[in-house]
Amino acid sequence: MQGLCQTKPAQRAATSAALQKNNKQRRSVIRIQVRVNNRIRVPQVRCIGMNGEMLGVIPTSEALKRAFAAGVDLVEISPSANPPVCRIMNFGKFKYEESRKEKMARKQQAGGQLKEVKFHANTEEHDYQTKLRHIHEFLAKGHRVKSSLMFRGRENEHRDLGFELFKRLIKDCEAAGVAEFPPKLMGNNLMLLLRPQSGPKKTETSPQPAGQPQANP
Repeated sequence: MQGLCQTKPAQRAATSAALQKNNKQRRSVIRIQVRVNNRIRVPQVRCIGMNGEMLGVIPTSEALKRAFAAGVDLVEISPSANPPVCRIMNFGKFKYEESRKEKMARKQQAGGQLKEVKFHANTEEHDYQTKLRHIHEFLAKGHRVKSSLMFRGRENEHRDLGFELFKRLIKDCEAAGVAEFPPKLMGNNLMLLLRPQSGPKKTETSPQPAGQPQANP
């Protein structure tokens, strides 16, 4: 029993060590993806100048001298070419630009999420206005919105109420989004998919509740 108790911590330690080694290997791969300056160990490179001019195939030592003389770096941009292609540039600025592009790409991916808002056939007005406001907020952030409505029991005898509700929803969302297709019935579920307007956004981001007068500026 004592031997088993000693084995489990040992296994956990081995697993932790393996994970740490794997993480180090990943970080190492990331670091060597772009070789810079003295990490470029090939005898010659096809060099591009700071302004994009082609300097031709020159010894790596010569390319390094030119980069250092300009106060910048020699960056390998195409290691699979023969010889590898390198460019004289500010590597710090290059990393910053790449990081900014990655952040923008992540924001765009995050902005493309699919949100879902569920309705009932007998949704009351205040509940409808709350859900409508949430849909407007999602669309304003660039999300697509799936609206769903499940007919239960006797509600199936009045499915027209669900279609009328979604027709109203499409109209109330005209300022922020458009329906990708008309309300579609799938079994007992009524579906509607809204996407953000592709044109310029209007200043109104939330709907005015029905029956309330608009405030004068």
